[in-house]
Amino acid sequence: MTKSHNNYREYSVSCFVVWMVLLAVVAVRGDSDRTHRLLLVFGGWCIAWVSTTIARFVYPPPERWHQPTTPTP
Repeated sequence: MTKSHNNYREYSVSCFVVWMVLLAVVAVRGDSDRTHRLLLVFGGWCIAWVSTTIARFVYPPPERWHQPTTPTP
């Protein structure tokens, strides 16, 4: 039996963890200009992530993709 994973949730959490590590590393280095630029890019990524999440909720995949396939004998 295979374990069902919510791939989009795992992707989202992984991306946010990577972003937090990047932001922490850049902030610790003390370069405020570079930190500001990275925060702008992170903000753009967040806007894109929110719009993608909304699109996934409003436009779900067709039902035929949700039905399990049975092997043909």
